[in-house]
Amino acid sequence: MRNRRAALAALASAASLALTLTACGQNSEGGSDDDKGGSDGATIGIAMPTKSSERWIADGANVVKELKAKGYKTKLVYGEDDPDQQVSQIENMITQGVDALIVAAIDNKSLNNVMQQAKDSDIPVISYDRLILGTENVDYYASFDNEKVGELQGGYILDKLGLKAGEKGPFNIELFAGSNDDNNTKYFFQGAMNVLKPYMDKGQLVVRSKQTALNQVTTLRWDGGTAQKRMDDLLTSSYRSAKVDAVLSPYDGISIGILSSLKSDGYGSASKPMPVVTGQDAEVASVKSIIAGEQTQTVYKDLRQLAKVASNMVDAVLNDKKPEVNDTKSYDNGAKVVPAYLLQPVSVDKANYQKVLVDGGYYTADDLK
Repeated sequence: MRNRRAALAALASAASLALTLTACGQNSEGGSDDDKGGSDGATIGIAMPTKSSERWIADGANVVKELKAKGYKTKLVYGEDDPDQQVSQIENMITQGVDALIVAAIDNKSLNNVMQQAKDSDIPVISYDRLILGTENVDYYASFDNEKVGELQGGYILDKLGLKAGEKGPFNIELFAGSNDDNNTKYFFQGAMNVLKPYMDKGQLVVRSKQTALNQVTTLRWDGGTAQKRMDDLLTSSYRSAKVDAVLSPYDGISIGILSSLKSDGYGSASKPMPVVTGQDAEVASVKSIIAGEQTQTVYKDLRQLAKVASNMVDAVLNDKKPEVNDTKSYDNGAKVVPAYLLQPVSVDKANYQKVLVDGGYYTADDLK
């Protein structure tokens, strides 16, 4: 199992090696230190961004579940959207002797030094959902087809406004994007603009605020409150005598903030219906909002499958095998093209949430009451 373990074996007896492995395994998320884990007791460090988002809590739990099912021990930490805290957490896990790292970055440009520390300690790194940038010391990337997410959101807007069916418009739309320190943001936005921009160029979709560049529409830390304030400002500055027909929102937490702003401005009544509002991650609050006729759509990403992909990657690497990948060209992090496995997202609205989310076992009917 990897060169580091071979080196340890050469330097110590089997008994002392066993003691070394168990000493590394103190873990509140896994079994006791006496339990033998996968790949000779290996411990996997898992760094997630924040507990303030439902999806990251689910991600952490799913990754732990998958790894424990393979016999690994785990150390799960959350950085609470503080890049410095996440760096410190990863440094601590390296010092404690984890055998591999799964990292969902808070700031994907802040991890270069700690990734070098992982490399120096012969610790493989799986970049989880958010690609770590600017370093060669990332082994693999597990995510979804992020550009496809944006295409699903943009295409849904076109469908609901009837533009694909021949409607001429013009319709008013405002654009929101994710955090500017998350590499996925540009893929989501690019995917959406691939389908929306031709209609913007023809004047069938009009951005009254004229805020159309990515750097004008980002939402730091994907924060719903920040999105709500920006939507308030847009309504005040650009929509006193006009109505919003659609809002491109990249994430459910942002969508909830946008909807709060719209409702405060009188949207949601018979005379002033809600615009089309997209989202992502199929979080419970947003699915309930879709059922209630407020948020219009979300993009479902099966986090159970993402956790499985990441854990399979770790298992393969620690057993000197090549993980399965399906993209070796798209994800250039500025230092290397990181081999990736990309899962497919699914558009969800009021018409298909039951089939996709409930019948698919992601939620129960009671979860959505």
